[in-house]
Amino acid sequence: MAMTVQDLVQEARQHIREIDPDTAEQHLGEPRTVVIDVREPAELEAGRLPGAIHIPRGLLEFRIGSCRELADPSVPVLVYCRSGARSALAAETLQRMGYSNVSNIAGGFEAWVADGKPLDE
Repeated sequence: MAMTVQDLVQEARQHIREIDPDTAEQHLGEPRTVVIDVREPAELEAGRLPGAIHIPRGLLEFRIGSCRELADPSVPVLVYCRSGARSALAAETLQRMGYSNVSNIAGGFEAWVADGKPLDE
């Protein structure tokens, strides 16, 4: 039977680590942590997490190799999108590509904003 996008996201979530916005905020201050925003360009108008690198989900596999911040596959990586679904798929992909310390921010940008966390404009 064919899988829906919801099935794919649910399956990805079984294989990744998800953290809440409070935990993610604590990791932002760590020196090697890389934050990847996988939203589409138009979504960036709402703001983004401090220091986030923008790599749209559809281009992640193609651009990740040219990102010098991610040259070391053991670097801590936080991934987010609007709601946490696309970033769950992105986190699973990064793990499959050899990144060993990847976390998805549960609830994504919406949860971050709802919790009153800081943004870069």
